[in-house]
Amino acid sequence: MTTPAPIGGQQHQHTAGVDPLGGLRTPADPECDVFLTGTVFLDIVFTGLDSAPVRGTETWARGMGSSPGGVANMATALARLGLRTSLAAAFGDDHYGEYCWDALAHGEGIDLSRSRTVPGWHSPVTVSMAYDGERTMVSHGHEAPPEGSVPACPPRARAAVASLVPDRPEEWVAGAARHGTRIFADVGWDDTGRWDLGALAELERCEAFLPNAEEAMRYTRTDCPRAAARALADRVPLAVVTLGADGAYAVDGATGETAEVPAISVTALDPTGAGDVFVAGFVTGTLAGWPLADRLAFAGLTAALSVQEFGGSLSAPGWVEVSAWWQYVQGSSDQEPAALRRYGFLDALVPPPGRRWPLRRAVPTIGFRRSP
Repeated sequence: MTTPAPIGGQQHQHTAGVDPLGGLRTPADPECDVFLTGTVFLDIVFTGLDSAPVRGTETWARGMGSSPGGVANMATALARLGLRTSLAAAFGDDHYGEYCWDALAHGEGIDLSRSRTVPGWHSPVTVSMAYDGERTMVSHGHEAPPEGSVPACPPRARAAVASLVPDRPEEWVAGAARHGTRIFADVGWDDTGRWDLGALAELERCEAFLPNAEEAMRYTRTDCPRAAARALADRVPLAVVTLGADGAYAVDGATGETAEVPAISVTALDPTGAGDVFVAGFVTGTLAGWPLADRLAFAGLTAALSVQEFGGSLSAPGWVEVSAWWQYVQGSSDQEPAALRRYGFLDALVPPPGRRWPLRRAVPTIGFRRSP
């Protein structure tokens, strides 16, 4: 693998010089590997809570962190895995917006040339409290004005990630698909309660659809996530259903191939952004041409590594973290040899380990001032 030349102008330390698409690049490549758009939040995460806050009382958390959130979770996860990532988003005209822009553009090397700061608009904010492996969130924000909307013509890209919302067409998806961009999509909870696949206007343009088990079963009116994946494979070329603690299951609608990979058992600190990291890992493996089972295993691994840290974008692992984990588990006596063989494909991918596992990645403040 070769070192990528990120469009953001900076090689982030998490990539460790790894370019998963190094052997595939040519002078005729599109300008970015992955394009995505959405809302950037400023995430403030409290950790180390023994239980949910009690009404009428003050609760002190043992840990706290801040980071860009929302669509920034996915963008950061993609960039840290060595993909040239372009993000179109509105940024608030405030200190939070300035911090998020700096963290993404300069800290992660993400291309923000299609993003803009909207005068007089403040950044959306989410406060998240993590406890018992779950989270409770409170958010505030206003929809960005028209000048903060996505560009009418997305850039040429190998892939794009879209978040589908019922009855809300994403016109840019059609344009991207017409130019050969491979569309990967996830979906959120349907607040209407209809759970109608027909309301997801862009689903027919997607190469891969990656809902969680509950979402998949509701959309397909099934009571088994594997049956739901098979039903979804009649609508999209590739259906991937995440199973939480049970891993993930995928069905290739074109070939009939199926794959299932169990989850890695870890101690979860904060699940924020784990789904985004899973999608990023799966997109990486797909663009690199890996077998379906390897893509599932890698996506599940990156998601598992992310929940051991707090904060959605700050917790996203890169090749440094993957390499350190792979070195650690191979020397651990409590690992099943059969389970380790599932990740043997990492031998040809990861760089030599430079730091020992476990690693601490997140910075527990909005940002330290740089020394002069």
